[in-house]
Amino acid sequence: MRRLVMLGLAILVVTWTAPAAAPAAETLNAYSIWPENWARPMFEEFEKATGVKVNFVRFSSGEALARVIAEKNNPRVDVLFGGPVETFAAGIKEGIFEPYKPPTFGVLPARFKHPEGQWVAIADDPLVFMSNNKFLKENNLKPPASWEDLLHPAYKNMLQMADARTSGTAVTRIFSILEVNSRDETKAFDYLKKKRRNVQLYTKSGGGGTLPVGLGQAGAGIFFIVDALDTKAKGYDVSVSFPKEGIGTAAEAIALIKGAKNPALGKKLIDWAASPAMQLHFAKYKINFVPAHPDVKIEPSLAEVLAGAKIFPIDDLYAGANRKRVVERWVNEVLNLKE
Repeated sequence: MRRLVMLGLAILVVTWTAPAAAPAAETLNAYSIWPENWARPMFEEFEKATGVKVNFVRFSSGEALARVIAEKNNPRVDVLFGGPVETFAAGIKEGIFEPYKPPTFGVLPARFKHPEGQWVAIADDPLVFMSNNKFLKENNLKPPASWEDLLHPAYKNMLQMADARTSGTAVTRIFSILEVNSRDETKAFDYLKKKRRNVQLYTKSGGGGTLPVGLGQAGAGIFFIVDALDTKAKGYDVSVSFPKEGIGTAAEAIALIKGAKNPALGKKLIDWAASPAMQLHFAKYKINFVPAHPDVKIEPSLAEVLAGAKIFPIDDLYAGANRKRVVERWVNEVLNLKE
């Protein structure tokens, strides 16, 4: 009996003194429009800062938008992360976002936030022309400095750029052309049809044509600056240039999904992403986004590339209201152009 009592006391002591099991890490789910090599380090830094893990799947803008719309009655993610603001503007029409204003909302410039908090910007990303220098030299060309330069016969079947059915980069490109033509759709689509004859391939993702241009398989293309400068940083002999008529820049946004399973954690990610806490990491990881938060300075080498360029913001309201129609017109009249 004495042994049994002693054994019981020993069990109680072990029970009282055993350390509590570590709580399971909090987790949220996201669709990222940013490629994995840019999204993953941001989410890892977020986990270090907050203890919250982000499970994410990467899709191009059009694919991510279509998925969130299809899942609106039973959302599978809490946050839509990154991607051009016109994608988010189109999503507002579908009622897929829950308004939320992070603590930095008041200091963000007007074009970097939806007035009701349907989305907030976490970066800015101008479009650029990127050309293969060997191609330019062989054809006695300078880096294109006008939209008209891309119509030169030397570029026939030598341009690569993104497909507007799947890519937000492509949508920003089309709305840039609409803007430089004062939103005259007849003029804009006449230009697009002429340029179509020089396009070798429309890629699924916005940065899909950067490697072929870098390798000289294509002569040039139109990409977001973050993709173009990443290509150059990898050692490819390319030039980045801007058209004198101007080119668009799209705010990169984040939004809370309506009906999210983990809304508190989604808000925590939005708070972090819309603040200097995340945007100071762009320079650390050599990601050439322009920070949206006014307290985060543009990395000097990026500022040097942008100096003197004529860049205008894409009007998210105009683009969001017309995105579906304009993309359908592009598919019918440009992508499927019949000579």
